[in-house]
Amino acid sequence: MSVLYKRTKILATLGPATNDPAKIEALVAGGVNGFRFNFSHGSYEERDQQLEWIRAASEKNGKPVAILQDLQGPKIRLGNLTADMPVEAGDELVLDYAAEHNGKTLPVQYNLAEKVKVGEPIYIFDGKVRTTVTEVVSETAIKVKVENKGVLMSRKGINLPDTDFGGDIITPKDMKDVEYGATKDIDYVALSFVQSAEDIHSLRQQLVSLGSTAHIIAKIETKAAIEDDALEEIVQASDGVMVARGDLAVEAGAEVVPIVQRKIIALCRRYGKLSIVATQMMASMVDSPEPTRAEVSDVANAVIQGVDTVMLSDETANGSYPLETVAAMRRVILHTQTHTQALDHEVVHVKNVQQDAISAAAVVLAKQLDVDAIVAETKSGATAINVASHRPNMLILSVTSEPRVAQQLALAYANQSFVRPDGEKAGLDLAKELKANGFFGDKEKVTVVIISGRQPGMPGTTDTVRVRVLE
Repeated sequence: MSVLYKRTKILATLGPATNDPAKIEALVAGGVNGFRFNFSHGSYEERDQQLEWIRAASEKNGKPVAILQDLQGPKIRLGNLTADMPVEAGDELVLDYAAEHNGKTLPVQYNLAEKVKVGEPIYIFDGKVRTTVTEVVSETAIKVKVENKGVLMSRKGINLPDTDFGGDIITPKDMKDVEYGATKDIDYVALSFVQSAEDIHSLRQQLVSLGSTAHIIAKIETKAAIEDDALEEIVQASDGVMVARGDLAVEAGAEVVPIVQRKIIALCRRYGKLSIVATQMMASMVDSPEPTRAEVSDVANAVIQGVDTVMLSDETANGSYPLETVAAMRRVILHTQTHTQALDHEVVHVKNVQQDAISAAAVVLAKQLDVDAIVAETKSGATAINVASHRPNMLILSVTSEPRVAQQLALAYANQSFVRPDGEKAGLDLAKELKANGFFGDKEKVTVVIISGRQPGMPGTTDTVRVRVLE
């Protein structure tokens, strides 16, 4: 019998619950393909240690593992309050960047007076307390009117759905974190609160200047980003997109999130970009060993929509059942992909029309011949991503000479990546090696479609499709 591999990947957030080498190793063995470092928390010393543990677990399990650096961005929060503070509709509050808590004057960790305009909404504590700006009081303070009864607490987040940050979303803290990440083995950098493609271009310039080869993930969590033209431009400018459903629900309304999620996955497939669905995928498993029926449906629907990666946040960072959560998510992915195929979407459009045509032909040929796998020889990862964009109902074995590319492909749909030297028979040699090692189970005959180029190791020269039967 053949071995079953999941096509949609799992990205797990590290935190206190999993800050341990044995747990990281168990997560990798259990099906985690990548780890998210949330740079809103933790020290560089902790990250250095976690990086070491992850790479050791990756080597022990014999599979590349991606590391994603998630920048905090302009995540605006209240400062420290002297006590929890009840508010009523009609109350007027002053949010002051330069003040401490004093009655109705509240400290805030960002100078809102520089950005907001009168009449704009401000949502506090994940939208639990809704307010409207009534006055810019000073260079550091604004006045808001409360619209509903609620309670405010120290350091709770603030959302500004209608405020234009004018491209100023990479904070000094983010820049310091980017500089740190550029010196480390980081595969992806996730940019928070993206509003336009210019935000992506700005970060890319910074990464290039620092010599980083990390790919950029655009986190979609603002109203500005989901406008039709802006969203398509963001997808094209980035290397991948994360549907950050938590802040997006607060900023744009929870009812828009399912449609935006489906649209983003479709756009990522059209342009050959990585797609990630995040936030509360199995939130109940923070405290429970079993997911709810709604959570199972949520994960299954993302798989059916053809997402590359599903992400766990608090479930693995702070939850009581991180290993059980990964196991449950893996079961849902495998069962769903076994009983249905990813939805069809438009043909992929890329700059290299020849490469896309070759990738599409390889997928069609593989399906018609019912082969065991597609083998993609790739230097930059583009060929493997292109093949994955067509969502083949089978495994993609990616062979590259670049460890960074192999790690990045760990989050790509259906990809199992391997680091091997460039060569004319790199793909064929890999297929033979895997068959000999029992990768395909106990099958006596294995058929593969190999997609490659006549100039091995040169990006953008993919031009050949071959069928090989291994006995």
